[in-house]
Amino acid sequence: MYRIVWRWHFYAGLIFSPFLIILAFSGAVYLFKPQIESFLYQDLYYVKESHSSTISPSEQISRVTEKYPEGIVNSYKTYDDPLRTSEISISNDGQSLSVFVNPYTGSINGSLNSEKKFTEIFKKLHSELIIGGTFANRLVELAACWCVILLITGLYIWWPRNKASIWGTILPRFNKKGRIFWRDMHAVPAFWLSIFVLVLIATGLPWSGVMGEQINRFATATNTGTPPFAYSWDAKPESIIRTRDVAQDGPWATENLVVPSSKTSSYSTISLEDVSYVAGNNKVAKPYTISMPQSEKGVYTITTSHTKPGDNATLNIDQYSGAVLTDVRFNDYGITAKAITVGIALHEGRLFGLANQIIGLIVCMGLIGVVISSYIMWKKRKPSGKLGAPSKAHDKKLTRTVFFIMLALGIVMPLVGISIILVFLLDRFVIPRFKPLRGWVN
Repeated sequence: MYRIVWRWHFYAGLIFSPFLIILAFSGAVYLFKPQIESFLYQDLYYVKESHSSTISPSEQISRVTEKYPEGIVNSYKTYDDPLRTSEISISNDGQSLSVFVNPYTGSINGSLNSEKKFTEIFKKLHSELIIGGTFANRLVELAACWCVILLITGLYIWWPRNKASIWGTILPRFNKKGRIFWRDMHAVPAFWLSIFVLVLIATGLPWSGVMGEQINRFATATNTGTPPFAYSWDAKPESIIRTRDVAQDGPWATENLVVPSSKTSSYSTISLEDVSYVAGNNKVAKPYTISMPQSEKGVYTITTSHTKPGDNATLNIDQYSGAVLTDVRFNDYGITAKAITVGIALHEGRLFGLANQIIGLIVCMGLIGVVISSYIMWKKRKPSGKLGAPSKAHDKKLTRTVFFIMLALGIVMPLVGISIILVFLLDRFVIPRFKPLRGWVN
């Protein structure tokens, strides 16, 4: 059993360790997004002094449209820090720009291509390996799911089988050299970090394509997600537009919420100041984003998610009457949506401030250290001209048992299941047909 589990652990680590280093490194950088961006873009993000009064949001947007006459305004974001500029998102010449406006004078501090922010590069690396697309997203998800199996198999290998000793089990043997030292530097930190790594993986999976959709379906089927409608008036809308289609910075729990339509009216649309008043009157915590109506039946959507989980809010406002059509807060979420919302805040390092960021950094750096130590350990035991994989076990019944246990995990994590079947077919029908490959692997 030990040899079988070790073989699974070896191959999983060999294939997915490079991806785990990428995920850990990019995640460690992104944890400190607020501090990094405040330093890099301080001339854009901040004004030198605050004043007793600000100019209206409509006037701020007017200044932006004067400078970018071809630009289409998508959203307006305001912060609780009196020294922060207002952030106005526009589409201009095929680019998505964030324009930063001094809320006291209306002067424009500058603009940034939203997709080229320093931290956005690491976010894209973390979620899509920079290259983007469905394949890259699925590859990241596959690596994260296989990391769960690495943890399970690793803990089985780590578990002391003879007389338990503190050394080599919960503390590394620093007086040893060679493979034993590197084994301890791999296994002992991995043991201490295992629960933290598992939490990071679990809290990141809601964003994934396959597992994320499964989580959504589970929450919907059990009525533990977001209530499908929270209308102050009128019947269920026929709209197929979702919050994620029209709003920026929306909470995960409401991104699939159907957006209602504004009632067509002979009256003109309400002003951005009116929408800001609605946000304040309904005690929406700053920073919040107001996304603009996209059509005659569109609505103003107020969202806030980059705050404490309890402050999450998604409101849809009729663009003519100013009526609040939907108002969904954290307290309206089901237990699954609440847990995921808290988990996302933990994953991003904003649940309990700097301490959350530091713990996340330690876990990410520790994971990188575990991977590096495994590589050194492998190089020290690897025979020349061979892969150095643990030899196959002769007990076929036990081998099949472990295989079906792995397939059971693959049912929970579908991408893992597909990859296990592919590995089985490769090991059973391809490798045995090529003698050089067979000799290198075995």
